[in-house]
Amino acid sequence: MAVARAMTADPTLRDRFLDAMSATACTVSIVTTDGPHGRAGVTVSAMSSISADTHQPTLLVCVHHLSPAAGAILKNRAFCVNVLRDDQSAVADRFAGRVPVVDGDKFAGGAWTPMASGSPRVVDPLAAFDCQLLSHQRVGTHFVLVGAADDIFVADQGAPLVYARRAYATATPL
Repeated sequence: MAVARAMTADPTLRDRFLDAMSATACTVSIVTTDGPHGRAGVTVSAMSSISADTHQPTLLVCVHHLSPAAGAILKNRAFCVNVLRDDQSAVADRFAGRVPVVDGDKFAGGAWTPMASGSPRVVDPLAAFDCQLLSHQRVGTHFVLVGAADDIFVADQGAPLVYARRAYATATPL
């Protein structure tokens, strides 16, 4: 098992990596959890399918290890990935900590409904995946969380909120 290094051998490699990654477009999601160990959520751009051809479809998300959501997800053993629509950047900003929230409650000011796991789903996301935590691994500053989807919500219409070049965008059909 490789151990994360505190510094790269090339001091500019990290900066070049971040610049290159900013050029890649990603969907924006809010990962939420609720249960005996608390309700929490965080904005992420690192979410990907793993396989639809397992006992249950699987996906992964990456959450910073210092995020309160990471600890709550690990303890609750469940999470919901809310894939946002292109008109939901305010929700993304709230859960990213870019705007102040009432009494520290990121869920205030929005409409939420619980999924089967108890994890909150935005009432009107583009898609949502209600997952049981299968495994996790800390890699550097982030936990890679692998979830098995127990339930999936898909909206009839809408376009994804995309993050690229350090700004929100929308997908435009070619």
